[in-house]
Amino acid sequence: MKSKTFVLHTDYTNMLEVKLFSGEKSQYLATKIADYYGHPLGDQTVQRFSDGEMQPIINESVRGSYVFFIQSTFAPSENLMELLLLIDAAKRASAGYITAVIPYYGYARQDRKDKPRVPISAKLVANLIQAAGANRIMTMDFHADQIQGFFDIPVDHLKSEAIFIPYLQDQDMSNVIFASPDVGGVKRARAYAKYFGRELVICDKYRKRANEIAGMTVIGEVEGADVILVDDMADTAGTLCRAAKIIMEKGAKSVRAICTHPVLSGKAYDNIDNSVLTEMLVCDTVPLRQESPKIKVLSTAKLFARAIRNTHEHRSISALFVEG
Repeated sequence: MKSKTFVLHTDYTNMLEVKLFSGEKSQYLATKIADYYGHPLGDQTVQRFSDGEMQPIINESVRGSYVFFIQSTFAPSENLMELLLLIDAAKRASAGYITAVIPYYGYARQDRKDKPRVPISAKLVANLIQAAGANRIMTMDFHADQIQGFFDIPVDHLKSEAIFIPYLQDQDMSNVIFASPDVGGVKRARAYAKYFGRELVICDKYRKRANEIAGMTVIGEVEGADVILVDDMADTAGTLCRAAKIIMEKGAKSVRAICTHPVLSGKAYDNIDNSVLTEMLVCDTVPLRQESPKIKVLSTAKLFARAIRNTHEHRSISALFVEG
């Protein structure tokens, strides 16, 4: 009698059917991601009770499927709640593998205790996503890289350099200097300066309270240069606009800005339109609330679609990064 060989551990993930779903507020981006991926978004609806309570409903089978939920967690907080409920629904429907695709990870600024009796909200959100049943996270430009360590599941941390650098390569970079609008963003700005072989300057700011800058100074020489400010997000855009103004006062020829996540709350649009910035490049991880002649949006859809495909096919994600 011939002996039989038994395979005890088999990886079935390549065999799983891929299904893409989107939260309500990220449909604008998820639709483009689905188009690039070549697969339509899954059928789902959201039922709302009279008091505003929501109940997401997945209207097709996800049993054994490789499910991707695309939802940025920008304000209001119900975007996060919807994502958590969708993950829970898929888990209870026996999805094979669940990935939360979060282009903009909200609450990321609260990544440490910088004063007494405050939460570490970025860690709490990570716990909630894992508790809901996500097997993997995919996002872009955490406010702080160490947030990856808040998760005990795999994190695919995409970089916006793959979006902005190809755009800048088509521009005249001969007179450019890169700048960080604060000390915390030096590593991010240095990556661009290193890639293009350009100089780096730093704007050192001091805050009295959130969204209010008490003072700022420029470390480095900018006279006669075309300066590009690099930041991961803009909320009121006060820091970027203040930095641009001071840089121009120091003799710069022009100032542009690169910002991954255009949160742009409060008077942000007025601040940008009335600033000395000639252009502000942003990604579509957060939808713009209004148009601005100074803001240019570059899409992340193709990059996320490629990352989703590479994840499903067990190919490298780092292959999508731009190496300096």
